[in-house]
Formats: sequence, structure tokens, C-alpha cells
Amino acid sequence: MRPVTASRIRATGILALLSVALLAACGGGGGGSPEASGTLSFTACVIPEGGAACEATVNWSTRNAGAVSVTVDGETLAEGTSGATPLVLSGDVVTVALVDGTTTLDSARVRGPCETATAWDGSRCTVYAVRLDERANTPFVEDGRAVELEVVLFKPAGDGPFPTVLFNHGSTGDGSDPSLFTITSVSEPVAKFFVDRGWMVAFPQRRGRGQSDGLYDEGFNADRSFYSCEREIALAGFERAAADAAAALDWLRGRADVDTTMMVASGVSRGGTLALVHAARRPDVFLGAVSFVGGWLGEGCGDYAAVNRGLAVYAAAFPGDTLWLYGNNDSFYSVAHSRANFDAYTAAGGLGEFRVYTRAPGLNGHFLANDPGLWGPDVEAYLGALP
Repeated sequence: MRPVTASRIRATGILALLSVALLAACGGGGGGSPEASGTLSFTACVIPEGGAACEATVNWSTRNAGAVSVTVDGETLAEGTSGATPLVLSGDVVTVALVDGTTTLDSARVRGPCETATAWDGSRCTVYAVRLDERANTPFVEDGRAVELEVVLFKPAGDGPFPTVLFNHGSTGDGSDPSLFTITSVSEPVAKFFVDRGWMVAFPQRRGRGQSDGLYDEGFNADRSFYSCEREIALAGFERAAADAAAALDWLRGRADVDTTMMVASGVSRGGTLALVHAARRPDVFLGAVSFVGGWLGEGCGDYAAVNRGLAVYAAAFPGDTLWLYGNNDSFYSVAHSRANFDAYTAAGGLGEFRVYTRAPGLNGHFLANDPGLWGPDVEAYLGALP
């Protein structure tokens, strides 16, 4: 059993909240009597390493409802017009429903998330990686103090050196919620996919994100209430992010467990576009780049087309093959817009493949990285073809 550290507890708690929140977003409302309504909510739990289940809490309330029950995969868990009750969750997804007679008022698909660096094997949460929470030195100084970046590593067992993916996180929606800035952003599905294939994955947190030092300033409007939609401000924010990615890369290349001859740039959303440009700027380091739903400004945000297309054209300087992965039903970047960016990239001389996937009904394509069952075969083939 690995020691439990404060950083692991923090990351695990965030993971639990995100897992329940993302799955709960799949829930639907009910029909029936228009006077009856109700909602479900959940207090998360985390399945520990080697564990088979954890105990969450389901809360519910209703209005103008009569014969109310809470069911799990059709079996009654509790009854009453409102209340809270324990809910034992394994790593398998179950459907929790709030029912009034034969009418479903609310429902959600939930599971017990595994502790970080462990994954559900069908019966329990088993270790798939060694997780390290590190601090990377940088050349930056803010308010007279040296800036360090938080870098989370997921690595295979052993000393290495390992081929390494530098994975860049995305934004925080429209930038209007500062509480999201301090959440350490990692993707366990991405980490597990690469670690299972012998790669180490590094998740650097850019300045002001996660537990990194410094100010988060990737293109805000004057009062910092939202991300700016103006081209010049957005691109200045991009360059700040690119400087952070470059600092993280320099730190990574100094580690003994990194195979500096086998490195790939990757990332999601803003991080996907950042990875493509980073590879173009450091073709001496990166063998390839994999962009998950890449883009810098969401559609409808002022200069989005000029910014996203311009960065795609810039990235075309990378001499190797790249992989662009997108999902239907993406709330930020439509397939048509992303395909146009890719076409501009190839017209400028860029090499790569563009792939589109469809997640389960009702799921947002922007969170495609959560579904390695969709993109895994294409990424595996891409890795296998690297020089």
C-alpha cells in the first residue's frame, strides 16, 4: 500500500466529485403529471486501492409527488417524498432514479470512482501507475518570487527511462469561475492508456492553475470576469501558456526517468492546440502530437475562427505526423469548424489524420478523452508508427 499524502487526498477528492458530477449530468427528467417534480443529488465517495466498493449518499426531494421511491437499477433503495440514504457503489455504473409511481422525476448514472492511479478491473480498484506530485522550477519570477509549476506524473513501475507524453490541460469553460483555477487537472483515462503501453504521462499545471505558483492569465477581459474573445488578447494568453509548456518540457528533460528520445506532445481543448504548436516549435524533441478536441477560443467567441485557424496554420511547421481527435456533439468546437482548421493546417503543409467519434447518447463530445474505448485503437496505431 502506498503512503497517503495530502496531495493524493486532494486529487482523489476532486476526482470523486468530478466522476459523480460528470455521470450525474447524464440524468434525465420525467414526464407524467406536470405538478410533480423532484431532484437527486449525491455526496461522493472514493474506492480505495484494493477496495471493491465505497459508501456514498443519495439525497432527494420532491414537490407535489405521492408514491415516491428511489431505485437503483430498478430495485427500491428508499421511499419517501424527501430524504437521504447510504448508497454503496462499486466501479460499475448503476442507474439511480427518483420515481413517483410510474413516473421518473429524475435519474443519474453513477459509479464509485477509484483512488487516483488505480482503476476498476471488474471486481476491485487495482494500481496501474505510480503517481508523483512534483514541483518544476521555471525561469519565471512574479512579485519578486520564483515561480514553480505543479507537475503530476503517472509512470509505469520501475526506474525507466520511459517514453513520455507531455499532456496539456484545457481552460475552465468561459473563465468566469475562479474556483476552478485551483483544481489540479489530470485525465486518468489518458494516463492509464499510455502507462499500460509503457509510457509515462506528465500533466503540468500552468501558472495559476492547480497548485502552481503565479497568476493565471491566459487571455482575460479587462476585469478578468471572462476569457477575452479579442484576437490580440487571446494570442497573448496563448503565448503565456506556451511559455509554461516550454518550462515544463525543460524540467522534464532533466529527469533520469524520461527517455528524451521518445517524447510526444498532447493535450485537451486549449491544451490540444498548445500541443500542436509546441511540437512545431520543438521538432528536435517531439516525435509527434496528439490533440484531443483542440481549439483556443470556443465558437461564437468573437475572433474564434481567426485565432483557432491561425494557430492551426502555425502548427503546420511540424515536420512529422499528428493526430487530431474530435467528438460529435461538442459544446465548444463543432466538427465542421475543427475540420476547417485541419484543412487549413494541411493546406499549409501540415501532416496528420483527423478522426471523429460519437460518444454515448447525451454525452458531450468535448469530453472525448474520457472514452479510450473510442480513440484508443487510433492512438495505439499512431504510437506504433512513430519514427
